[in-house]
Formats: sequence, structure tokens, C-alpha cells
Amino acid sequence: MPPTDRVLLDHAATTPVRPAALAAFAEAAALGANPASLHAAGRRAKLVLEQARERVAAAMGAHPSEVVLTSGGTEADNLAVQGLYRARRRAEPARTRIVHTGIEHHAVLDTIAWLASHEGAESVLVPVDDDGVVDLDAWAAALEEAPERTALATLMWANNEVGTVQPVVDAARLAAEHGVPFHTDAVQAVGSLEVDFADAGAATLALSGHKLGAPVGVGALLVRRDVTLEPVAHGGGQERRLRSGTVSVALAAALAAALEEAVAGRAAEAERLGALRDRVLAAVEGFPGVRVSGARDVDPLTGERLPAGTRRLPGNVHVTVDGVSADALLFRCDMAGFDTSSGSACTAGVAEPSHVLEAMGLGERARWTQRLTLGHTTTEDDVERLLAGLPQVLRAGGSAAAPTGEDGR
Repeated sequence: MPPTDRVLLDHAATTPVRPAALAAFAEAAALGANPASLHAAGRRAKLVLEQARERVAAAMGAHPSEVVLTSGGTEADNLAVQGLYRARRRAEPARTRIVHTGIEHHAVLDTIAWLASHEGAESVLVPVDDDGVVDLDAWAAALEEAPERTALATLMWANNEVGTVQPVVDAARLAAEHGVPFHTDAVQAVGSLEVDFADAGAATLALSGHKLGAPVGVGALLVRRDVTLEPVAHGGGQERRLRSGTVSVALAAALAAALEEAVAGRAAEAERLGALRDRVLAAVEGFPGVRVSGARDVDPLTGERLPAGTRRLPGNVHVTVDGVSADALLFRCDMAGFDTSSGSACTAGVAEPSHVLEAMGLGERARWTQRLTLGHTTTEDDVERLLAGLPQVLRAGGSAAAPTGEDGR
């Protein structure tokens, strides 16, 4: 099947580059100078770079000096977690605890594991409920237990697999009450949810360009001006001496263009994608053995419908199909012309259960997953084609299944 006949349902992994970002990249790339150079060409490149930084800051509710450009979300998360941990330990060697949940992206979890095995870090795991929402009482208790020994706390803003949105502002406030710096991985949230760095109360915040419509290879770590980090890489001292290396002016310009466009259209796009997502969620729940993972945009107490993005990312559909492996589901989707994911793209190809669903207590269902994510290029026709193809894709066991009613029973 030609690529033009396929439907992209994996925007959470990488969304297509926006024309505005591509144009900004091409224009800045034509400058052909190092922004650290002192000659006229270098100064022109430096001006474009700093203008891009100012635009990123304005879109994120940050000061330009708080924007540290990186190669993407993974580097930003590593710089935040390693940098905060080492800076805190250098000042107070007893601070070894890192408070976190089990649903974090591997960029955070694997960094914590490395620090635990190499630098004496203590992983303090806070539980989440069966929707993947952090238990704030347990979060508060973990911070209260030994604040004098806690180096940092970290909680992702929205989960990359099941789409659940976390109470980040509350978690950051609780950390601040105990003098603990708070990092949030906002890679999936930025551009889809209202994210304001100044209002969030975070010490650091990670974002990634290719989730927004910029090319792969650029992101940022927002670092509050009163926060101290130890750099992970050393060299020329670029980016506040936190991230040495020649900065790509073209990628910075592309990031600024994509971020501005995503943030400007965020509210309308959330409503549009939320409506399309809800059509898919309603359809998949009509198949036997199919269950939706993660929170819903519904008040858990009153059942009242909430605006798209309140509790779940507007474009996220995540399901488990009883008895069908993630790889088998991915193959079915692929053969039907749908580009989907069995979980985090960073662990694709490895036949392991979802660590996110395991943390949510879903047991064996952690192996039966499929993630479908909508984005800025998703159309009504894409969703119509998906709805038509669902009976073939969502077969419990080995036989085709037909809808059984709204509750799927």
C-alpha cells in the first residue's frame, strides 16, 4: 500500500513537520555561520538564535535566560535529573533520594536507575491509581518522610502511553513546601495542554520539538533562574554553561515556529482532536475484550464531561485487547494501513510489557496494548477510515469480533 494511502496514528512518537517550521529552518540554515563567532555573519546568526529563544520563552511563560536548547526531550530529562541530583549532592551529600512514579518515560526512569547504580541515588517510588494518576497523598508522604535527604522529585505532565494528565501544579507545590526541586517531563503536554512554566512551580521542564511539528533533533530544558544544575557535557560553555556544543540556529528557529503555531492554536485543536478521539474511544469500547487505558475527560465524582485535555491528552487513544500481544496488534494495524504504536517509540521492537500499565496494576494486560494518537494533520476522513477498519484490527483472541453495545459487555 503506498504511503499516501496510509493513516498516521502515531503522532505521539513524531508528528509531521509544520510548513512554518520547515520554512524557518531553511531560512536560518542559509545563514551558514556559527552563532558563537564574533564576525558579522556570526552576529547575524546569534541574533536569529536569540530571537528564537525569546519566542520559545514567550510561548512557554518563561524568561529567555531560562531556555536551554537541547537535542530533544531525552537530553533535557537527563540534564535535569542528573544536573539537579549532582548539584544537590555537591551542596549536601546526604541528599540521595529521588521521588518519582513508575509511569515516567524511560529518559527519566533509566537516568534514575543509572544514578542509583553508579552514584548512590535512592529511588523512592510513588504509586499511581488504575488510571495512571499519581496518588498525591502518597506523594506528600514520600516528600515528608525525609526532605533533608531528598535531592529532587519528578513527575511527567502527561503520560506518553496512556495519555493521563497529572496534577503537576499540586505536586510541584508539595515539593516546594519541603524545599525539594521539582522536574517535569512535559514533552507530551506542550502544545496539547496549557503549560506555563512560571505558573507551574517547577524547577525544570523538558520539551521536545518533533512532538510539536519541528524537525527531530531539537528541544529545550527550561531552568528556573534560581536553580543550580551540574552540566552533563563539558566544552565551550554554551547555553548558560549547562549544555556545551555549537547550537543549531536552524533547529532553534524551527522549534520556535512550531511551538508558536502549536500554542496559538492549542485550545481549538484540543477541542477538535478531543471530539475525534472520543468517537474512536466510543467505537473501541463496543468490541468484546477491548478496554481503554488511562483517565477520561470526565469528572470521576459527578460523571460530568470535562473539556478535552483536562484528564487525558486530546489526541490519545490507548487500548488493550484481551489475549492479543502488542506486536500482533501492531501488525494488524500496519496491514490495514494504520501507523500505530505498541507503546513508547523509544522501546519499540523490544517484546516487553508496558512499564506504565504495570505501574497501573494492569498485570497481564500490559502485554496486550496498542496506542493510537491523533495530531495536527489528522482529518475526519482519517477517523472514518479507522472506524471502518476497527472490526478487522480489534479481534479478541483469534476471531473477528463485532460490537456488543456501548459498555462492551
